[in-house]
Amino acid sequence: MEVSLLLIRQIAELFFMLLMGFIIAKIRFLSEADSKVVSKLVLYLVMPCSILNAFQESFSKEKLRGLALAFAAALVAHLLLMAVNAACQRLLHMDGVEVCSAYYSNAANLIIPVVGYVLGGEWVLYSCAYITVQTAFIWTHGKRIMSGEKGFGWKKVFTNINLLVTAAGIVMFLGQLRMPALLRETVASVGQMVGPLSMIVTGILVGYMPLKEVFATRRVYLVSALRLLLYPLLFLAVLKCSGMAALTPDGDTILLVSFLATTAPSAAAIVQMAQVYGGDSAYASKINVMTTLLCILTMPLMVMLYQAW
Repeated sequence: MEVSLLLIRQIAELFFMLLMGFIIAKIRFLSEADSKVVSKLVLYLVMPCSILNAFQESFSKEKLRGLALAFAAALVAHLLLMAVNAACQRLLHMDGVEVCSAYYSNAANLIIPVVGYVLGGEWVLYSCAYITVQTAFIWTHGKRIMSGEKGFGWKKVFTNINLLVTAAGIVMFLGQLRMPALLRETVASVGQMVGPLSMIVTGILVGYMPLKEVFATRRVYLVSALRLLLYPLLFLAVLKCSGMAALTPDGDTILLVSFLATTAPSAAAIVQMAQVYGGDSAYASKINVMTTLLCILTMPLMVMLYQAW
């Protein structure tokens, strides 16, 4: 219950950050074009710093086993939900934007600050596992669906800045290569901006969007239910019935980190991919906005269920 209360508090803070971005947009202090600049700043500088700082932990066999468990849980989540998502696509006649918005969560932008605040900075390390696996999937499976191409964008995977930083972080973690104190503190300070900047950008996008259209689009509620309720509940059942938590001493908390990633709203990257590959970016934005607003209620509920099971 304590974790749930802390999560509610953190989500409330993130919501007020989103509200700040919303106000900035409404008074036309920043334009939508300006928000894209901030988004690039988050993607190419702030997020890599956050990931790199997470791996600046002292090495131990327990942490290594925990990281392996986190990667295994992330892989299970993506394979399980991919199968379920494919079934939903056929039954509900979902288009590419709906498929990817339901499947991919905004784990990169939201989970790192949430985990750092609710559980502590030492647990951010395990959130990087889910982000790494999702990044690989989104630039192969996700790109294929959004672009209509038959092949996989392996070049995008292996040149993705966050994957490269994660690989470097793992090498540094295993080899106990620590950055100089001043550089480490600088990287940590920049990385701490990931939550505020991400939510402010989201708020700006919400501010430039007619909310009446968002709430009036019925299919948005369907995709939101899949992303925020059905898929997390299915993954929760697998986690609890599999006994994976018993594999490491801190297994229950590590799996909570992975579970939190599946409860996040739809990935902001889907909006960007829709823009690049000629998809319905306006519709993708509506889904992103709706799931972001609704997760204020659903994420604490999911955590309560995780702890009560």
